[in-house]
Amino acid sequence: MTWTFTHDLAAFRAAAGPAVAAEPVSHTSLLTVLDALERRGPDAYGSTEPFFGWWTGAGGDVTGVLLCTPPYPLLIGALPEVAVRELGAALAAEPLLAGVGTLDARRRDAEALASAWGRPTEVTGENRLYRLAGLRSPDPVPAGRARTATEADLPLLLDWSGAFKRETGQPGGPSEASLRDRLSYGGVLLWEHAGRPVSMAGFFRVIGAASRVGPVYTPPELRGRGYAAGVTHAVSEAAYAAGASEVLLFTDLANPTSNGVYQRLGYAPVEDRVQVAAL
Repeated sequence: MTWTFTHDLAAFRAAAGPAVAAEPVSHTSLLTVLDALERRGPDAYGSTEPFFGWWTGAGGDVTGVLLCTPPYPLLIGALPEVAVRELGAALAAEPLLAGVGTLDARRRDAEALASAWGRPTEVTGENRLYRLAGLRSPDPVPAGRARTATEADLPLLLDWSGAFKRETGQPGGPSEASLRDRLSYGGVLLWEHAGRPVSMAGFFRVIGAASRVGPVYTPPELRGRGYAAGVTHAVSEAAYAAGASEVLLFTDLANPTSNGVYQRLGYAPVEDRVQVAAL
């Protein structure tokens, strides 16, 4: 039983691809990151080379995976308990993990890893993964309508994507390449009222019959009018229309408003994930 770490995406895909694909709900973020790396190259998330890891169990099967695209956190999939213990040791000893400052894992795994890291840590974020159990219309339905964003909307999308990243504390700026990719398959919707956009939502490409909604953003001065609920309902329908049988999204547990909105639309909790940073 052992962890293997590498910069080689092809090697990771060959060894761990089936394990990632076997859990498209829990591994939704891993799948979309891998898709972006394959479509846009190793610098899709920044200039630092990404790395990958997989846990091989006693029977020779891969039963745990992780990846990191600096400056983003070490993204850890569902792990067996023994793999969590061994990863905790590797965080202190494996050269490839030496630069990791933040990790993102399921709550129970994050707590165990923080204890084993050998460094003082703090929780910097808590997110809940939801799956759409049955789509319900917003009540009340907000004024306006949804439309698919186009190339002409790119400046606005860059502006709002940057604002979303700043507000949620995500590293880096908005990616024009990522937005252009989304526009290519109709993956961004805008909610319009009185002839102008007032809210946006996106969805990731369907992978393994699953798609994840995000980001959802409404400028602060336009909040409280139901626009986010309207555009989230519309983008959820668009993800289904694109072929998804599972539609997912993450919410910040520190934001009770968004959690309430999504549950009223029919999203049900799946699991909680925690970001832990070394001090």
